[in-house]
Amino acid sequence: MLKNNKRVIITFLAPAVLCYALVFLYPVFRTLVMSFFKVESVSDPAAKWVFAGLGNYRKLFTTPIFLQSLKNIGRLWFTGGCAVMLLALTFAVILTGELRGTKFFRSVIYLPNVVSAVAMGTMWINYVYNPNYGLLHNVFSAFRFEMLSQTLWTAPGNLFWSMLAAYCFGMVGYHMLIFISGIEQIPRDYYEAAYLEGANVFQRFFHVTVPNMRGVIRTNIVMWTVFTVGFFVWGQLFSPVNLSNDTVAPMNYMYELVFGASSSASTARDSGAGAAIGVILALIVVTVFLATNFIVKHDDAEL
Repeated sequence: MLKNNKRVIITFLAPAVLCYALVFLYPVFRTLVMSFFKVESVSDPAAKWVFAGLGNYRKLFTTPIFLQSLKNIGRLWFTGGCAVMLLALTFAVILTGELRGTKFFRSVIYLPNVVSAVAMGTMWINYVYNPNYGLLHNVFSAFRFEMLSQTLWTAPGNLFWSMLAAYCFGMVGYHMLIFISGIEQIPRDYYEAAYLEGANVFQRFFHVTVPNMRGVIRTNIVMWTVFTVGFFVWGQLFSPVNLSNDTVAPMNYMYELVFGASSSASTARDSGAGAAIGVILALIVVTVFLATNFIVKHDDAEL
């Protein structure tokens, strides 16, 4: 009977395991191997690959545009992450309290996540940052801030921060829902006991809410890292023609290397270096994941 059960389990699991190996494991292994070879086209057979050792990695870390892309996602991860987490946690705390219309406000704040990044980015570029009729232009004009109303928000120097603000606007709702799910799992008895002990709102937040949300905070940090590492569409929207130092991310540069997407065609196609970028980004995510697991060792507070 046990043998029959094993056969049934293997029979049903085999298609899923095979699909997982073909769709995920094989591309990961091929990308890792490719990163150590000189490969012009991603579709070139292995017979055309030329072994380069760590040459692709040395090339990347001596290329100014790639170093700038790492700097950009570093600023995006830290500055944007602090802003998004602070706003998301603030909204989560407010919308889990005794407030009317919480479902409506949750839906409104989460709504930007339903809209595609292309549509959202186009809206910000054309209807928020436009110096002639954009939202910022009209608001600053109404308050007689003429200098700000004429500011070119998508000009070099302002472009990164404009892109960052637009991107963070769309990400707050996602992380807010994760925080809300964590807050709603905290027993209400803890808050009632703290209230009876004379704890005010801030004391209840720092001594009850935060300690019981360690696992949720860790999850949000890891998810934010994954989104940051995969940052691509927004960079393409804010610099649609050529790579820009203000908006380039490693994914944009990888796309340029693999497909030669820039209209200037000044970058030689190098799929081996593109694969190396993929490996570097994967290592960044794994490093952040291990670091957060080391720092936040327990999901629950010891009460």
